[in-house]
Amino acid sequence: MKKFQVAIDGPAGAGKSTVARRLADKLGAVYVDTGAMYRAIAWRVLQDGIELMNEKKISSLAEALTITLDTDGVYVDGLKLTDEIRSNQVSLLASDIAKIAGVRKALVKKQQLISQSQAVVMDGRDIGTHVLPHADVKIFLTASIEARAQRRYQELRAKGESTQLEVIHKEIADRDENDRKRTFAPLRQAEDALFVETTSLTIEEVTEMIFQLCRNKLGGEE
Repeated sequence: MKKFQVAIDGPAGAGKSTVARRLADKLGAVYVDTGAMYRAIAWRVLQDGIELMNEKKISSLAEALTITLDTDGVYVDGLKLTDEIRSNQVSLLASDIAKIAGVRKALVKKQQLISQSQAVVMDGRDIGTHVLPHADVKIFLTASIEARAQRRYQELRAKGESTQLEVIHKEIADRDENDRKRTFAPLRQAEDALFVETTSLTIEEVTEMIFQLCRNKLGGEE
């Protein structure tokens, strides 16, 4: 298939990563999990014991790290990370780190570089508005906060993490607030993005809907 860009944005728990990964497989494109990149930075910050207030050091770290995305995980300076970056602690820290302009600027450069020479499906918070403003297809994926909290709760329980639904609900609400109100590249729907509400839809239904949209818009090339 020709080189193209599909941007999928939306709040935490909307199903972006799962849909984007499946969509990339169906389109024969590379899936770029930008959330994993922020999680990788958060994981490294925790490992190095860097204070969140030290934005300059965290930004420098984001610039210096070599982050490689693969189907089996994320590699940071050659070290493979999988479950390490999916804990609730890392998720919450990643949301705070994502507000740091220096970190976003560093990772946006890396993300844009990935998309220059290949077909990509990229998901995040500011892909269609900032990272890939000229993407061929833009989607804004969302769901009710209740549905998103329930999905995250079930995901954490499946991993054996002890938590409460009320706590997850508040954490997601706080992340939404962080994402929408940050100064640099906040979460918002691009003017030319298709709004997709997933509360009452299955992952399969959402993926197929977006797949057909992509085929129509991209000319159905294989």
